[in-house]
Amino acid sequence: MTPPQAGVAADALADARLDKTPAARDAQGMPAKGDISQFARLVRFLLPYRLRLVLAMVALAVAALCVLALGQGLRHVIDGGFGSGDPALLNTALAGVVFVAVLLSLATWARFYLMMSTGERVVADIRKAVFSHVLELSPAFFDTTRTGEIVSRLTNDTTQLQNVIGFGVSMFLRSALMLAGALVMLFITSPKLAAFIVIGVPAVVVPILVIGRRVRRLSRDNQDRVADVSSHIDEAIHEIRTVQAYAHEDADRRGFDARVEAAYDSGVHRIRIKAWLISLVMLIGFCAVGVILWVGGHDVLAGKLTAGELSAFVFYAAVVATGAGTVSEVWGELQRAAGATERLMELLETRPDIVAVPGAQALPRRDGGSGNADAAGAGAVAFEGVSFCYPTRPEVPALSGFSLSVRSGERVALVGPSGAGKTTVMALLLRFYDPQQGQVLVDGIDMARCDPREVRRQFALVPQDPVIFAASVTDNVRYGRPEASDAQVRAACEAAHAMDFIERLPQGFATDLGERGIKLSGGQRQRLSIARALLADRPILLLDEATSSLDAESERKVALALEGLMRGRTSLVIAHRLATVQTADRIVVLEHGRLHSAGTHAELMREGGLYSHLARLQFLSDAGPAQIPA
Repeated sequence: MTPPQAGVAADALADARLDKTPAARDAQGMPAKGDISQFARLVRFLLPYRLRLVLAMVALAVAALCVLALGQGLRHVIDGGFGSGDPALLNTALAGVVFVAVLLSLATWARFYLMMSTGERVVADIRKAVFSHVLELSPAFFDTTRTGEIVSRLTNDTTQLQNVIGFGVSMFLRSALMLAGALVMLFITSPKLAAFIVIGVPAVVVPILVIGRRVRRLSRDNQDRVADVSSHIDEAIHEIRTVQAYAHEDADRRGFDARVEAAYDSGVHRIRIKAWLISLVMLIGFCAVGVILWVGGHDVLAGKLTAGELSAFVFYAAVVATGAGTVSEVWGELQRAAGATERLMELLETRPDIVAVPGAQALPRRDGGSGNADAAGAGAVAFEGVSFCYPTRPEVPALSGFSLSVRSGERVALVGPSGAGKTTVMALLLRFYDPQQGQVLVDGIDMARCDPREVRRQFALVPQDPVIFAASVTDNVRYGRPEASDAQVRAACEAAHAMDFIERLPQGFATDLGERGIKLSGGQRQRLSIARALLADRPILLLDEATSSLDAESERKVALALEGLMRGRTSLVIAHRLATVQTADRIVVLEHGRLHSAGTHAELMREGGLYSHLARLQFLSDAGPAQIPA
């Protein structure tokens, strides 16, 4: 019963956990998606840059005032310049307009630079914080969460947030400020004409509130559909060899096309509603300007207004209309970014299931050379009455009343049919999960009372499928001990019998191994994995089918490397190969999450039962009848 098996229903559970519809969330009393109040959760990321934000707001206010001043400049140019017939007055008025324009451009530059650079910085901080937090989340979280969903939040959602913080917020504030200022100037210039504008404001605001709410819901749905696309890409590209081996390309294309079309339909629907919102606001605004020109024109002819005052009024009315249109447009973007903010904060506020308790107990300190502890008996492992179910299948016990003691330096092989609980034993040792009942002990200390990171520093893991990163040989071997010197890396590779192929690589230790170590064979990847464990120099070794998928020659070299790795260390080995089992000090047989039997190979074969049956079925092809006693 392994973690991968426990995550069979991951997609369905991920949808239930992370992709609830707005209606479902509302039914559960959860906050509405895309609520602008979500931006309050960003305050802690904005506070370090409050001085830059204050300066940006000052520049924004100056720019808005300059735009309003241009209206008065226009009035003076028409009435004082053209109306007076005095070239000097015209020159003075035009010089004032140019000065205001220069000041406007400088203030706009400062606002744009400060807001955009701050947006870049804040989003970078959010990305780092979210990624750092994701690395701390327990494996149970990833059992029920798609990788593509997390990638989408770190890329698409942060990009949306970046655009709004850097540009959208400042545009919204600038337009709102100019809208308010222009309304004041309208009443100063002509209260009668300003009344028409006031009448038109509710006609603009109502569509923003009503239609904008629908845009907000559609934005959340659109982001979820884009996340589906990212998830499909992540899965298909990572497993491209399996896709091609089964000629599954056409089916994957259809699945991807369906997700892309769903994202497209959702996006187009949102854009259609948003386009209606923008066009409706603009129509109302400019119709109001037309009415103003008609009424104002008659007032000019009647001598109630000057031509300059009407021009200024029209200028301010245009500012009001443009500002209202911009506010309505940016409001939709703000709501969409509010949804992205909630998705990011939801991830950032997810608490890991496995955490260090206050006053966590310290494990014995290890010396640097042998993997042993300073005190005698270090590296002992014990399970006491452990019962455990994976969170994804709480009704199916992976271990039930399981007890086992492993002495320091002992080699123990774990055998049993698939689903017996072998991998679960290792998952609990690494404290990827905590048991629901019982205790897991290292050197007599309950691991539930220890910092999980300190617990994991006691173990070196060599998995069945070695994990090789898209980095150099040196970086891969140094993964468990980043401070190790080049000489120590080389020594570990020599001990792992890996030098023969490393020296043949194009750049030797500096060779980039490609994604998942694609440039290496299975045996070569496994030997690098062993070199990593050797260099990490941990007192307890966990081997998960380390030779099960290798050819005879690769298995021989890996076995030599493993022999050196296990020397002087407590070792737990999940094994199907007879050679691995026969070198163990003790064999522990598991069945249905329980300890079935334990002993040496010879003892268990004499007893008959499950081990003898497994040996004959699984080990016969490797060992031959003569090596399996009756």
